[in-house]
Amino acid sequence: MKTKVLWLIALLVSVTIAVSGCSGRPPAAEAPAVDPAELVRNAVATVQAAQAGQPAATAVVDAEALRAAVDAAVQERLAQASSEEIARLVEEAVAARLAQIESRVAVSQPSAALAAGDSDLQSTLVALYRRANPSVVYIVTSASSGSGFVYDADGHIVTNRHVVANSRSYEVVFAGGERAAARLVGADVDSDLAVLKVEALPAGVQPLPLAEPDSVQVGQFVVAIGNPFGEQGSMSVGIVSGLGRSLRSQRALSGSGAAYSLPGVIQTDAPINPGNSGGPLLDLAGRVVGVNSAIASTTGVNSGVGFAIPVAAVHRIVPSLIEQGSYTYSYMGVSFDDEISLSEQRQYGLTRTQGAYVLAVTAGSPADQAGLRGADPNTGRGGDLVIAIDGRPVRSFNDMNAYLVFNTEPGQTIELTVLRDGREITVPVTLGARP
Repeated sequence: MKTKVLWLIALLVSVTIAVSGCSGRPPAAEAPAVDPAELVRNAVATVQAAQAGQPAATAVVDAEALRAAVDAAVQERLAQASSEEIARLVEEAVAARLAQIESRVAVSQPSAALAAGDSDLQSTLVALYRRANPSVVYIVTSASSGSGFVYDADGHIVTNRHVVANSRSYEVVFAGGERAAARLVGADVDSDLAVLKVEALPAGVQPLPLAEPDSVQVGQFVVAIGNPFGEQGSMSVGIVSGLGRSLRSQRALSGSGAAYSLPGVIQTDAPINPGNSGGPLLDLAGRVVGVNSAIASTTGVNSGVGFAIPVAAVHRIVPSLIEQGSYTYSYMGVSFDDEISLSEQRQYGLTRTQGAYVLAVTAGSPADQAGLRGADPNTGRGGDLVIAIDGRPVRSFNDMNAYLVFNTEPGQTIELTVLRDGREITVPVTLGARP
């Protein structure tokens, strides 16, 4: 900006002095007449000289185009214009040309920044793969195959429960080609997590660090490393497409027909295919943000919608699988409507759509003992609408389920804020263990 101001001042001073002889007035004795073409040449030379010290990206002055623009502006009104007006015309013509120059720079600079950003991203991904891939393993069982990652220095390996289900033997193949027999330490059907253990890790293989539970954001870059279709050490890149999704449990339905689901699931467009299951979903710092588990597809292969078990579940469930071989969830004994549509709002006779509506309460359950009310099975009306849990707003069942799974344990007493018969009341519930 300083350079531009300096050359513009110099230009206007030289133009004001020089054009007095071509303005239709008698020239002063000390100032000979100046040919308009010379005036234009001076303007062009001034601009080019000013730009000589600027970055190469800005050196885009077309001398002929600028000469034509200035010359046209000057010649059009040369005969009648005063020197001040000619100076203004030159200024306007040059300013218009500068606007074109700056627009080109505005386009070229982001492009250069993007190119630099691409280079930085590429370097980050290359370094991430070199660091993380040795900790990602290929799991071959007597029934299937999949992926996993080293959880700790004791040889524990996290994978999906469905990768190891119905198997009698487990073989772990490391990135360096080393192979080791493993034993199943624990598995949880509701989170689709499992833990294997090998007796020793190959030299140099380190556990992958876990990200903080609340660190994941929609739009951030993520990387999946695994063994799709048996292709070991494959890496794919995408973004976090959504948060707070649910993954239905693979547990067989109970007699009541109720099914459990894992909340807080990550949706990603990073390509995930059969064989990626159990492998890590990583942020660009190489920290595990999720465990790749499922895809939404009608063909059995990736269609841009993949799901990963959130790292919050790994933090909470995996230590219990290592210590006890299983994990026990909190239990209320309630069936809820997942989301309340406008038509359901009318059907249930509710004043709002946000909240978790109680459809049914299991006899003898913690919710039954606490006095929570379910809807009339014939009319759908009369059920409690849970609008908060321990003071945290509940917009839908998924909010409440996430709180129960990641923040409570059996024996803990929670407080539900419910709307009942138009009144807001508090219902304490002492949680049991999920059967």
